[in-house]
Amino acid sequence: MSESSRKHKAESPTRINFSLIMCSTSRYSSLKQDTTIIDPSGDLIVQTLEKQNHKITSRVLVPDDEKMIRNAVSRSLKDKNVKAIVVCGGTGIAPQDVTIETVYPLLKKILPGFGELFRRLSYDAIGSAAIMSRAVAGVAEGKVIFCIPGSLNAVRLCLDKLILPETGHIVKHAREKS
Repeated sequence: MSESSRKHKAESPTRINFSLIMCSTSRYSSLKQDTTIIDPSGDLIVQTLEKQNHKITSRVLVPDDEKMIRNAVSRSLKDKNVKAIVVCGGTGIAPQDVTIETVYPLLKKILPGFGELFRRLSYDAIGSAAIMSRAVAGVAEGKVIFCIPGSLNAVRLCLDKLILPETGHIVKHAREKS
């Protein structure tokens, strides 16, 4: 790590308030039918972030619906307590997977390295199927937004290798005044 990166990370916040938005039509249907919702990826995100002393300020479940995803992200962007947003699920290539297309226009600055590194790390784990992995990150309103796949392995990889090591650093720069 460069001396500059080391210095910036040392000056970065270590406790971050996250908003978690889970995108799953099947889980959302269960919610609407008042049946038990099993959300291992969402649970893993909460447990992992809290174990690292971060806070989940909100956790919402939405279907794979552009308007509902956009509204959930917009609410998180307006929340002054939130500094980072994780949008999990709906990133595949099936017609109903609309998370990336919905969130991308809300981003003011794109972090292409997030998706590039995610696919590179995924390739090491799953081989050429990684070409179907879609993940994106960027900043808006002084907050970082991560759109990640919903599989447990993808969540674990994103958290351990990308989100946890860099969120404070990204938030530090996203909040700088010109």
